[in-house]
Amino acid sequence: MTTINAKPGVRCDARGAEFGLFSSHAESVELCLFDSADRETDRVPLTREGDLWQCRVTGVAPGQRYGYRVYGPYDPSRGHRFNPKKLLIDPYARALDRSFELAPAHFGFAGDSDSPTAPDNRDSAPFTPKSLLLPDADEPMQQLRSPLPDMIIYELHVRGMTMLREDIPAPLRGTFSGLASEPVLRHLRDLGVTAIELLPVQAVADEPRLVRAGLRNYWGYNSICFFAVEPRYAAGNGAREFRQFIQRFHDSGIEVILDVVFNHTGEGDEWGPTICFRGIDNASYYRLAPEDKSKYLNDAGTGNTLNLAHPMVRKMVIDSLRYWARAGVDGFRFDLASVLAKEDGVFNRDAAFLSELVADPELGQLKLIAEPWDATSDGYKLGGFPAPFLEWNDKFRDAMRRFWRGDRGAIGEVATRLTGSSDLFSDRGPLASVNFITAHDGFTLQDLVSYSERQNWANAEDNADGTRENYSWNCGVEGQSSDASVRALRFQQKRNLIAALLLSLGVPMLVAGDELSRTQGGNNNAYCQDNEISWLNWNLDHEGREFFAFVQRVISLRGNHPLFRRDRFYRGAAGSDGQWKDITWLTPNGEEMTAEQWRNPANEFLACTITCGEGAGRYFLALNAAADECVIGLPGPAEKPWQLLLDTSARDGGAPVEQATHWKIGGRSLVLLLSD
Repeated sequence: MTTINAKPGVRCDARGAEFGLFSSHAESVELCLFDSADRETDRVPLTREGDLWQCRVTGVAPGQRYGYRVYGPYDPSRGHRFNPKKLLIDPYARALDRSFELAPAHFGFAGDSDSPTAPDNRDSAPFTPKSLLLPDADEPMQQLRSPLPDMIIYELHVRGMTMLREDIPAPLRGTFSGLASEPVLRHLRDLGVTAIELLPVQAVADEPRLVRAGLRNYWGYNSICFFAVEPRYAAGNGAREFRQFIQRFHDSGIEVILDVVFNHTGEGDEWGPTICFRGIDNASYYRLAPEDKSKYLNDAGTGNTLNLAHPMVRKMVIDSLRYWARAGVDGFRFDLASVLAKEDGVFNRDAAFLSELVADPELGQLKLIAEPWDATSDGYKLGGFPAPFLEWNDKFRDAMRRFWRGDRGAIGEVATRLTGSSDLFSDRGPLASVNFITAHDGFTLQDLVSYSERQNWANAEDNADGTRENYSWNCGVEGQSSDASVRALRFQQKRNLIAALLLSLGVPMLVAGDELSRTQGGNNNAYCQDNEISWLNWNLDHEGREFFAFVQRVISLRGNHPLFRRDRFYRGAAGSDGQWKDITWLTPNGEEMTAEQWRNPANEFLACTITCGEGAGRYFLALNAAADECVIGLPGPAEKPWQLLLDTSARDGGAPVEQATHWKIGGRSLVLLLSD
């Protein structure tokens, strides 16, 4: 039976602590206590009530190290992989005493036969991080609740952001304390972003393949405990340091969103280590293949899939989200979110997990972002999530990349993405679309205009990993170039992409370092590169400082003009009822676009006027992906001249000049004008 109202985890008081562990199929459970020298000092049997195993231990206090040994059948064909020789992390542990480092003793099966049918008898306790007893949580911290229309997301990695910052003390680099330092906060305030999105910060395990190759899982999408911060990201007490970091960001007016990974765990496939869930109750925590329960369903493409159909597994995930929310987290980005919405293997926008999350009084009010796909053939569900979810919009990314590199037949798609992707989010409005040109996964912005082919040799996979099609263009030379004309074109292309991103309806997302012209040397899958390939280089040359100033300018422009932050789609052609028309698409001669012109695959020019209501200012926006300049007739009346707000053909974005009847639009450039 399943005790849904059970309370797994640990609760402290002045006399000791109560320990609780969920396992439906275990036969017995022991709590193992360890001293500061990592010596096992005691074993305490737990008693069973329903599917909750629990005990009370007097005399223990915060700082106590512990783990579990769980007894039961080792029978992979029935889905059971119990092995009491393996010390297990508490799924509800709020801290670990050290980072996980893979050892041979972590594998729960013996030998290297075709099937792991026999349990391994090596004790993993000396090699396994110990769960740490913490005092009961502090008072809940408040979220900022910043308005969604004002949101500009900045995706970053805790270590990568600060490892090369010489103005931060060396012991703090790569930690939450370093991230919350004044140099970083000043940079983010100066840039103008309103929220950071942290790559996963929960405790992580490196995959065996990476360990063998001398690499590590840098991105962190391989969680082994959903309540504990990864120890390497803390200079001291991780839980306390995390809350202090949140407070510093909130004091600077910047929200914090966590990227969370609930689609799988770091235990991998049937050949992976036994660290936590597999040894506690494999058949409950994971989705197993119906025809052979020794195998795992692999919707995430990482070896296993967490079983959110089980109410206690789902409760653990909701409890984890509440824990982070009470630490002040403002929202969550759900990795491979399509997996979380599957029931009986089929995507369901009303799935139990999504419904419980949205209905939760604490969580439903936060900013919730879905990565709307997974690793299966039917897992791509962009536009399929319910309100209030926002979704990563990779169609925006691909359309803008293709247009600016000069692909033919792209203008219709670009117009749709520029105006908020109404084909995808008609029920939620444009702010449901998280628009991005780059993200952690893929080329940086600098590499997008410098490489036509991926260069992933450092990942030790023979350059076979990472996406093959990037819609990138090297501007004539592959990789770094000292040619002044190539460099100038690359910076202009970057200005085009940034401007298109920030002037589109939706929530824009930048990736850390793009404003610094960061390169990964063409690596478009740097998940295992915890080194200078991934870390931000803060030493800017003159071009770098120019580009940073340009990004600042466009972010400020977006903030000063509510038109680009609206929560409603533009209204199209005026109807017979005289409804106001927000947007008109124009040809270079200033006339309205015809259906034939929309269908012309040779058209590389897109322009529109936008006027949202009587008396509002008129905006003129033009995107010219062709190499040649063009002169466009500006809509009248002539007595109301147009003033330049932005011109990407100018290195600084252009001076605020006026023109009444015509405007020259440079090749491969974007222009924004305003008329009162």
